[in-house]
Amino acid sequence: MHTAFLMLLIGLFAGTMGAILGIGGGMIITPIITLGMGLPIKYAIGASIIAVIATSSGSTIAFLKDDVLNLRVAMFLELATSIGAIVGALLTGVFNPAILYFLFGCLLLFASWNMVRKLRSGKEVLHRATPDKLAEKLKLNNSYYDKNLHEQVDYEVENVPGGMTIMFGAGLASGLLGIGSGAFKVMALDNVMKMPLKPSSATSNLMMGVTAAASATIYFFNGSIRPDIAVPLSLGIIVGAALGSRIMQHMPSRWLRIIFVPVLAYLGLQMAFKAFGVTI
Repeated sequence: MHTAFLMLLIGLFAGTMGAILGIGGGMIITPIITLGMGLPIKYAIGASIIAVIATSSGSTIAFLKDDVLNLRVAMFLELATSIGAIVGALLTGVFNPAILYFLFGCLLLFASWNMVRKLRSGKEVLHRATPDKLAEKLKLNNSYYDKNLHEQVDYEVENVPGGMTIMFGAGLASGLLGIGSGAFKVMALDNVMKMPLKPSSATSNLMMGVTAAASATIYFFNGSIRPDIAVPLSLGIIVGAALGSRIMQHMPSRWLRIIFVPVLAYLGLQMAFKAFGVTI
């Protein structure tokens, strides 16, 4: 009972933060389970997969109801992510993962710096003189009601090929390195395709669940998912994700970026150092 209650609280915290940032709860759950509770990394990975699916399920319902996420962008970009995951799985054992760890780490560090630059400039939505023709043809442009600003925000999507490339890389990282790719999804939507941060986070939440569901079956059958961990964790995450999705919509976008900067910087440094066999 003590372990179940502890997992419930961990799930509540991970689900809340995962829904707010759009990166899943894996980066929160894995160190707690391995370092704090002393469980093998195998079960931490299984719990991380469950966390991503539960966070996606709990938050997507609220984001869909409030029309914050961009469903057309999510479904379109998921094609690139899925293809990348398949290619990554096929390249396992062939390509040197250290190179990818370093490249993806540098990419996340660049995204963190870019967010700092946006914070300094004070610009949240970038308006362009010429709309993106491909985004218009695919009907990817959208709008959402910002509950913090109390106004409807119209936005346009740009650089669709660039976003597709990052999403392919995110899927490649997931399939080849076995890591979560929520940070890459948010980076592609916010930095490359110039979507506002709130719909970027909401759209990332939906996409993560689709990607994680594809690999969950494998982890289930190889015994990485323990019911005594997964069940209370999932219950806490679903409640936390529903709560986090509400909190995120009322937060100023500037606060979201302030939270995002150290998260992306930490993930970037972690991946870059891992390329040289150093764990931080």
